[in-house]
This record gives sequence, C-alpha cells and structure tokens, in this order.
Amino acid sequence: MRTLLTSAQMRSADQFTIANKPIASIDLMEKAARAFVQCFLREEFDTSKSVAIFCGKGNNGGDGLAIAHLLLANGYENLKVYIVDFSEKQSGDFAINLQRMEETRCKKTIISQAADLKNLKADIIIDAILGSGLNKPLSGEFEALARTINKLNRKVYAVDVPTGFFAEGKLPKDYNGVKAYKTICFQRPKINFFFPESAMATEKYEVADIDLDEAFIQKQDADFYLLEVSDIEKILQPRKLFSHKGTYGHALIIAGNSHTMGAALLSAMACLHTGAGLTTACIPQGGLTALNTALPEVMALPRDEYTRIEDPKKYQAIAIGPGLGTDADHEKLLESLLITNLPLIIDADALNILGKRPDLTDKLVTNTVITPHVKEFDRLFGEHDNWWDRVQTAQLRSKKQGIVIVLKNQYTFICLPTGKVLINPTGNPAMAQGGMGDVLTGMITGFKAQGYSAPEAAILACYIHGRTGDNLAEEQFVVAASQLAAKISKEIKTLISK
Repeated sequence: MRTLLTSAQMRSADQFTIANKPIASIDLMEKAARAFVQCFLREEFDTSKSVAIFCGKGNNGGDGLAIAHLLLANGYENLKVYIVDFSEKQSGDFAINLQRMEETRCKKTIISQAADLKNLKADIIIDAILGSGLNKPLSGEFEALARTINKLNRKVYAVDVPTGFFAEGKLPKDYNGVKAYKTICFQRPKINFFFPESAMATEKYEVADIDLDEAFIQKQDADFYLLEVSDIEKILQPRKLFSHKGTYGHALIIAGNSHTMGAALLSAMACLHTGAGLTTACIPQGGLTALNTALPEVMALPRDEYTRIEDPKKYQAIAIGPGLGTDADHEKLLESLLITNLPLIIDADALNILGKRPDLTDKLVTNTVITPHVKEFDRLFGEHDNWWDRVQTAQLRSKKQGIVIVLKNQYTFICLPTGKVLINPTGNPAMAQGGMGDVLTGMITGFKAQGYSAPEAAILACYIHGRTGDNLAEEQFVVAASQLAAKISKEIKTLISK
C-alpha cells in the first residue's frame, strides 16, 4: 500500500530527494514540469488550441513557467503566460524559470489585480497560481482571480492542486478556489482528493511520477494509505489439495424480511461466490421458496419472532442486517448476539438498531466489522457536516473499540484498530445501484469464514467488490448488484493466478 503524505511531508520528501539523489531543486522542478506535460499531451494533443498559463510567484508558479517552455517546444504556438503579481515575494526557482522564459518567444502578461484580466480567449487554462500549502480559504485578489477564471468556463488543468484547495484537513463548505477539469499532481494524490467535497475543486486527477525517493516516502509516519492490487495478491490464498467444505468455514447471514428478501439473497450469493465452505441464511419463513429457487447451495435457518441463534460459536463468521428490519424482535436478536462476545459483521438495519441503542454500540467486541454508509455512520456516531471530521471520528472509534469500520463512499475508508485508514481506490459510479452494500457484506462474511482476519476480510472484500464492478463497467452503463455477485469468484481467480 502506498503511504499518503500531508503537504508538509511531501515538501520533506522533495528536500530529502534533493539532498540524497542528489538533484538540484530547479532540476526537480523541471522533472515535475515534464511529467505534467506528458500527462497533458496525452489528453490535449491538438496543438492548435490556445493555452493560458497562470503562474503565481512561488514554486507552483515556477512549475507553470517550466510547463510553458515545454509546451512551446511541443508545438503549442498560441500560448500566453500570466504572471500573478499579487505579492512581492517570489521563490528562487520561480525567478530562475522566469529568466529562462524571458529568453524564449513566449508571450507574457503581468497582472497585479484580478481586474487586469480582460478578453481572455484561451481554449485551455493551466492553473499554477498557488500550491498545496494553503490552509485557509482564498481572500482578496486571489479569490477575485479564481472567481474570474471560473466565470470563463474554460477547461482548466491544475498543477498539483487547484488554487484554493486544501491538500488535507477539513474542507470549507463554500469552496472559493479554482474549479479544475483535471488536476495533475506529483508522486502521490492529495489526501483530500478522496473526500466527496473535492468534487467542488476538480472533476478528476492523475498522478505523475517525478522520481521522489520512494523509500523515504514509504517510511513516513502516516494515517492514510492507498490500497494497491499487490496488497490483495499478498493476502489471497489459493485453495489447496485435499481441502473440503469444512476447510473454508461456515458463514451465517441473518438478513431479509417479508418485503426485503432481495437483500438476503444478494448477501448469501456474494458469500457463496467469495468462497465460504458453507453458507446459511437466517431468513423469514416466507423467504424459503425464494432462497431454495435462487440459491440451492445455501442452507436456510428459518426465522420467526422467537428466533435465537443456537450455538453461534459453530459459525466462523456471522453477519446481520441487510433487509432485516428494525422492530423489537430484531433488536432483541442483535442484542442476544452481542452478549455472546463474538465478533460480527454488522450492516444496514442492524446498524440502524445500534443507532437507536448507543449502549449496544459500546458492546461491539474486538474484530467486529461495521459497514455504514454516511447516514448510518452519523446515526451511530453523531452528525458531521464534513467528511474529514467523519473519517477522524471513524479512526478514533475503530482504535478505541478495536473494531474495523468500513465507511462506504466512492472511495471507501477502511479504518483499522491500529489507527491506520486504508483508502480503497476501486469502484465507479456505474455501481450506484441498490444492493451493492448487501453484496459487500456477504463478501466480508465469506472471507472471514475462510479464516482471514477481520481487517483482511474487509480489505479483500472492498477491493475485489470495486474491481469486479470496474471490469463490468467497461461494457455496461450501470452494474447490477446481482451481476457483480455472480462475477466475484472469477475476479478472485484472476487475482490469485497473477
């Protein structure tokens, strides 16, 4: 997994690389500019388009000046640089690149206030005004300039971060910075790119490698880590000769109600295809026909208002919640499981029950996995008005109680008892369909039944769930949960066979 750094830590990585490669800071800036241009040219290969590059007077602006020189060399003749002269301060490397630009045919305009920007007709804007160290909203002329650029309604590429965007920390509700079409960042994505509020600042991002010292980066003390396929390949274990159904554990899924049997079927189907040796679905009596018809491999434990799970310790994994209902009988059923002190996988209506019963939330035992979406999370742990604080709460609660919190979103945050927050990069908007959470719960349960630890089960399930959806989305506009569940086994086989 890749360590995600704060902006301060990334500056330390720059300095370490400069000192130990060794490489001069101006040459590292040139390398960053080349990396940016390579990414840019893959998408913007029509050199007849006009480009306006806005450069502040710090190192971000220095990158912009180097980018201008390289774009000229690559055939972009209709190019103009705007020097944003809102401060007397300038970095040394900016000054060097400004001098180099003076020796070229590049057109340059100095703007000392936002009102100086008039009649700009560029097809593309490159934002190299302010870098990643910002920790407060824009004000004064910088805010006015960002507003002016946004009103132009042009395609904007941001260098490392959009001007006005915080690389980490709580993002303001009313973003007043530059709104980019794409951000090309260096070496690592910014932590805040994984938070929903980042959509206000950039539609997408791409990471450009600039050859910073990776060993140094990976050794940094960090809270956030980005999962990679290599992490999954290290955890997954192939099936061995002479193994049998008992080898791969018995999973129990307590789910479904008279009008929500689909949730139970999806969870059980996902558990089955993930590889649990035996899967039992604890469902209402009225769902037996549906279960036997759709999933004959899954055993049934009929559930009525008096149901209690006898000998829960015979199951290697127990999940509860999808489509369950929140009435008093199901509340009692959940409570009876919690007092066994067994780790559970808790989702959906079981989370809603916990939201009404904070005393039960405090009884969650070590290695329990909970899988809330944003509304379920806030019912459990209190209202939050931003995602940074929400993830901080999840991180603290996970560490305090020794539980795994899978906070679901476009990028799912897997909060571990160690204090680490793992970000899952797989998944896509085509998966925005009902039932996806039920499938994820079934997958976590299936992996847990096979003997994977709670963190491993959550990591595997989240990554493979999203990757399966990614592959399906290559040929489909939307991906149904049942389609995804049916493809899980094939995806696991592909990963194990690498």
